[in-house]
Amino acid sequence: MSWKTLTYFGDSMLLIPTAVIIALVLPWKSDNRQTVWYWVLAFGLAGLVVSVSKILFLGFGIGSARFNFTGFSGHSAMSATLWPVMMWLISGRWSPRWRLFTIGIGYLIPLMVGLSRLAIHAHSKSEVLAGLMLGFTLSTAFLLTQRRTSLKGFSLPQIGVALLVPLLLLSHGRVATTQQFLERFSANLAGLEKPFTRADLFR
Repeated sequence: MSWKTLTYFGDSMLLIPTAVIIALVLPWKSDNRQTVWYWVLAFGLAGLVVSVSKILFLGFGIGSARFNFTGFSGHSAMSATLWPVMMWLISGRWSPRWRLFTIGIGYLIPLMVGLSRLAIHAHSKSEVLAGLMLGFTLSTAFLLTQRRTSLKGFSLPQIGVALLVPLLLLSHGRVATTQQFLERFSANLAGLEKPFTRADLFR
């Protein structure tokens, strides 16, 4: 598996539709009516914090040259928010051992995404670490709030349907243009001809 394939597990083109699927499935599979709102809050907060950090740098040059930091790694943060919850949901009625193993995979995937962002030189170590810390904090907080939540099990056909859209997106490999959108938005917001770049940070 290539680094570019691994990094796609943190791409918004894959994660946003998957997050919507989770939100649609939770009211059906969870006995806690608040679960879906906790999920929307966790995923939405991750996206908000990442976006604000990027806008602050791209539009206003607010970053850290010392730590080579221009904003949270969105791939790292969003994947660390989503995959532990996705695996928790799928493994809801499995044995404790297999459930722990599956959720562990949910924590491993974002780590591999973070490594891939470093391997393809898309982010600095501080940006990836900050993104993972943000995402893991939110997903773990969500899971802690759901300790007493009972989930209905998934049949194999149901798991197939739930994973159909993510698998199709993975096979297609189309990348989201959120970074380009944030660059244009930030420049317009700050009244700049072009957004700040990492090179500007070190000048």
